[in-house]
Amino acid sequence: MEAPTLYRRRLIPDECVELKDDVIIYQDEEMIITTWTTLRQKAKLTHGISCYFLKKNIKVSKFYDHERFKFYYCDIIQTEYDEETNTYTFIDLLTDVIFKPGSYVKVVDLDELSDAVERGLITQSELLVSLRNTNTLLEAIYSDEFFTQIARLNDLDPWDDREKS
Repeated sequence: MEAPTLYRRRLIPDECVELKDDVIIYQDEEMIITTWTTLRQKAKLTHGISCYFLKKNIKVSKFYDHERFKFYYCDIIQTEYDEETNTYTFIDLLTDVIFKPGSYVKVVDLDELSDAVERGLITQSELLVSLRNTNTLLEAIYSDEFFTQIARLNDLDPWDDREKS
């Protein structure tokens, strides 16, 4: 089976980008895991690994700089799949959670979510998906269930410096 084509669609700014440099290292009916380098060069962040949870509307990414793991960046997304073209489009529903274990949890971009509602860029249904899935993600982080959910991501992470079992 040929690997699917992946796209990231953002509402603010309005753009749809093919993730042509992402490498799919795992795929099943529940998730797609990719490795990548940053689309736009950033001095502090250079590469990472992401897991798209296809049924949970969440993407969890591990960001790295040149030397080590920096943090988890979790996007609330909506997944669209076109079977005819074997294409996934991951729509960014704006709310993000940044998580550094043992250090902090930050919810960001709620202002963008509010702007999108005011400008009619997001439907009520998408707004509710964003809010509910942010809540579900935060509950998983606070209960440590997060690490159980991302076990496959960590197992396949080529940059993870923890002992592999």
